[in-house]
Amino acid sequence: MTIKLIAIDIDGTLLNTDRKVTKEVKEAIHAAKQADIRVVLCTGRPFPGVVSLIEELELNETDDYVISYNGALVQNTHTEEKIIDYTLTHDDYLFLEKTAREAGSHFHAIHNEGVFTPNKDISKYTVREAFIIGLPLFYRTPGEMDPSSSYNKMMMIDEPPVLEAAIARLPESLWENYTLLRSEPYYFEILNKKASKGKAVKALAEHLNIDRKQVMAIGDSGNDIDLVDFAGIGVAMENATDEVKAVADVITASNNNHGVAHAINTYALDR
Repeated sequence: MTIKLIAIDIDGTLLNTDRKVTKEVKEAIHAAKQADIRVVLCTGRPFPGVVSLIEELELNETDDYVISYNGALVQNTHTEEKIIDYTLTHDDYLFLEKTAREAGSHFHAIHNEGVFTPNKDISKYTVREAFIIGLPLFYRTPGEMDPSSSYNKMMMIDEPPVLEAAIARLPESLWENYTLLRSEPYYFEILNKKASKGKAVKALAEHLNIDRKQVMAIGDSGNDIDLVDFAGIGVAMENATDEVKAVADVITASNNNHGVAHAINTYALDR
């Protein structure tokens, strides 16, 4: 069946290890657009952290969309009209901050205005996250947080052994009430229960009247598992985790060898 929608993860997938989009990948994305295939970036980053890539790839026309915050936000890149906006409340923040603290992990919360950490000894991984997504970083105690604020995602972050031990201490109810994702060895992400990349692409495809079989998704990490699993053609990068490869239909080249371009050219453009 003809592919009509391609959802592409960013870090480790679209971008190479130099954090660049290669010429080959840009050309493939442009060719897909020319063939009337919708290309949608699908990322754990916040929307402000994706804008420069949207502009670079010219994915900001009237009928273009982006999926950010691991599926918590789906919006039109031109009008910023929201198709999905699943947030976490101040009460969620207070509960999750306390839960992370008792489990022994650093913590931060994110919305479009910044990254907020209650940890005076700010984790280097919080600093890394703020740098990558291009948002300001704030130290705020729980008592200093604005009760009217909502958040697109929250994260436990730490050295992998510390994070793994903290995750093991979490109450079982957390899995029942939130979407939980181990996106990288030092990141454990907490989202609204309704949010995930796979659910977001499903909702967008339905909004656009595109059949699941006409969707291709490309990813590499833990937060891409249900995305790749949902798609009619699920593509794992060569550098993907074993868990992503296990649910994929095909495996493409690595992010340093233009894997996204190879996938688009082979499975969407048949060339």
